[in-house]
Amino acid sequence: MARYADSIAQLSFNTSKDGKPGESKKMARLLIVDDEKSICQVLEIAFRKAGHVVETVTSGRLAMTKIESQVYDVIVADIRMPDLTGIDLLHHARASRSPAAFILITAVPTMPTAIQALNLGAYRYVIKTDKLVEEIKLVVDRALEEMALHEENARLRREMLRVFAQGNIVGRSEKIKAILEMVRSVAPTNSTVLITGESGTGKELVARAIHEASQRREKAFVSINCGAFPETLLESELFGYLKGAFTGADTNRKGIIESASGGTLFLDEIGETSPGMQVKLLRVLQERMVRPLGGTHDVPVDVRLIASTNRDLKAMVTDGRFREDFFYRVSVIPIHVPPLRERRDDIEPLARHFLKKYSLEMGKPLNDFAPVALSALMHYNWPGNVRELENAVEHAVAVSGNRDGHVGSEHLPAALQGTAPAGEDTLLFPKEGVEFETEVARVERRYLVEALRQAGGVRARAADLLHMSYRSFRHYAKKHGV
Repeated sequence: MARYADSIAQLSFNTSKDGKPGESKKMARLLIVDDEKSICQVLEIAFRKAGHVVETVTSGRLAMTKIESQVYDVIVADIRMPDLTGIDLLHHARASRSPAAFILITAVPTMPTAIQALNLGAYRYVIKTDKLVEEIKLVVDRALEEMALHEENARLRREMLRVFAQGNIVGRSEKIKAILEMVRSVAPTNSTVLITGESGTGKELVARAIHEASQRREKAFVSINCGAFPETLLESELFGYLKGAFTGADTNRKGIIESASGGTLFLDEIGETSPGMQVKLLRVLQERMVRPLGGTHDVPVDVRLIASTNRDLKAMVTDGRFREDFFYRVSVIPIHVPPLRERRDDIEPLARHFLKKYSLEMGKPLNDFAPVALSALMHYNWPGNVRELENAVEHAVAVSGNRDGHVGSEHLPAALQGTAPAGEDTLLFPKEGVEFETEVARVERRYLVEALRQAGGVRARAADLLHMSYRSFRHYAKKHGV
């Protein structure tokens, strides 16, 4: 133990005024395994002073029992021990699915052993020297920092899923899944994102999802439609102005970019900006500064830019209508949201999402679509994309009654009337497959509801329409809660 005593004395640990160990950045649970008691003692003293919970054992078999019954953040184990080697213990820890970072130490290093340890998933391989305590402490601190980062990423993924579950983004198609995966990947970064797609596809929802899954989520998400303002007014809105900067500027006003500092700025329809405005926005991205109209000093800003457009910016660059340098600056990460007609697997979940939303808002107990109504929705081309689908469902809920809890095809807007093929026998089968029993049950329920509707609620007549006995009808009605 004396060999490492100086190392402990030299370390600067976080201790409180009364001499008790203070809290480290992350209080962790450590297991120290070494057949040399002095090594266990010196490491236990060091890590307890750093505020960690430490257990020590001098036997590989005792360590194996500990690993099976306890959860550790870090395990530090000697490679050479009389009963089990550190490599054996590493094997056992991985087989037991222990989440601990595994650090191996040895006084007799060999290259094959080091390679084997790392290949088996050891976090680090440390050689015993007079500086062992300092080196182990640095390695443990780094391991805990990386674990904290992984936990934060996992938390962000859970937060993103929570946001999506609230209905911000609805869909089950492979294309939507790919967009969600891209959102998950780019959200933690500060890179600019360009979201492209036709009007009504949900580009702003994607932008909001990126913001909500990012570290900026506690700050503002500020959105502005660049096509909704004349250039002079857009400039004053974005950059702000000082009193007297122009006629009517009676007070100082902070611009949208400065208001979004620390958060996310969403520039919708960025293809509508003039070349002059593009130059000014490019300067903001490059220098992280804004200058209010009438001002003489720059104001620093920390803002992430997400832009969207329904225009072909590359073609506009070729035609000289969009600056090439600005295009490459805003399109570091491109995300394309395809039109609804190219992801028909999303129509049904979107329609049901909007049905639930508007039936609650309007106080109507509607819970499904009649088969013909759903078929009409599925076969319509949706030139207005998700926005048009939402409007159609809102219309249907508004004009429908609530006698049988479903929306019929007669409740849909006129443009959708008759879009379902007569005598349709085409099966709408999503690429990712279906839950067969769930889908069959859903179809059965729809037929029961539609038969009841056409029979005026008379069960015996509904059973006749379905060519089944009254007893069978009662069985299926009970099974599906009709």
